[in-house]
Amino acid sequence: MKMKDVIISVTGIQHGKNGPDALQLVTAGQYGVEHDQICMTWDESELTGRAGARTSITVQPNSVVLSREGEQNTSMEFEQGKKHYFLYETPFGSATMGLNTRRIRSSLGLHGGDMEIEYTVDVDQTIVGRNRFYIQVQEPKESHTGDIRWPI
Repeated sequence: MKMKDVIISVTGIQHGKNGPDALQLVTAGQYGVEHDQICMTWDESELTGRAGARTSITVQPNSVVLSREGEQNTSMEFEQGKKHYFLYETPFGSATMGLNTRRIRSSLGLHGGDMEIEYTVDVDQTIVGRNRFYIQVQEPKESHTGDIRWPI
């Protein structure tokens, strides 16, 4: 798959006991489309607490897979209306968690777009998080002088 440089904006919102908690990341990444599959990837930074990790998202017609490789490895599959399990690895140990995807909305296409996923995470059938994340992918734009301008 041919990948191109893009700006990826990720906003994650976690609803906990103390109300919603949001985190936003805007970073350079790679984006590619081939047949009915979309891939995006970016390197995490110290700001996210995952320095040295690489996050990849693969979007297919009926599912989205988020994979992270680094000190904390994980692979999460989102499929609307279905529950999947994933192994969450940390330096302190591993845990099997349930992932129930409530909604996936995507307008991603050849030149980028938006995606939103709403889901819950549980451990032993007890919900430990109600989460939502938004992803926006934008290509850089060329200025009148031919220089590349990033859409920030």
